[in-house]
Amino acid sequence: MAFKIVVSDPKTRKSYQKEVGEEGLIGKKIGEHVSGSLFGLEGYELELTGGSDKDGFPMRKDVDGTARKKILISDPPGFHPGAPGVRKRKSVRGNTISDDIVQINSKVIKHGNKALDQVFGSKKVEKPKEEKAGEKKSEPAPAGKPHEQAGKAEAEGPQAEKAQEGEGAGAGHAKPKPE
Repeated sequence: MAFKIVVSDPKTRKSYQKEVGEEGLIGKKIGEHVSGSLFGLEGYELELTGGSDKDGFPMRKDVDGTARKKILISDPPGFHPGAPGVRKRKSVRGNTISDDIVQINSKVIKHGNKALDQVFGSKKVEKPKEEKAGEKKSEPAPAGKPHEQAGKAEAEGPQAEKAQEGEGAGAGHAKPKPE
């Protein structure tokens, strides 16, 4: 099984992804330094900073081993409290890379000879073309919001629709007088 490695460069503040094999990574722990040659990055040195398993559970540096455990946590990764002091029991993965890990996060500690853009062959994103001033712009949307009107009719149900059309039980609002 291959890993998806995410390499972050603190200098350029960019990250790059690459599929790599298992060789040399199984048994490594978060915080360890590895040679970039494992990933085809000659001359680079990387620090393992985290990852996630096949079910999306994050790895935590403070949980030893490879197993998934439910721990009481109050800070990331794995939990972002809404207020200070909030704690919650959550499932997280241990700090050691195993076969169940699918993504490994790392950052560059020592740069090599080639830039990461050249090594990963980054794609340049083209900006969409802007319209010329002489061309007609698209017409603005109508003032009413049709999706809200449709949602209102659905929320009231079929009885309300019949009442709006003048049919059904609620159409007259007054009882007919007996003759």
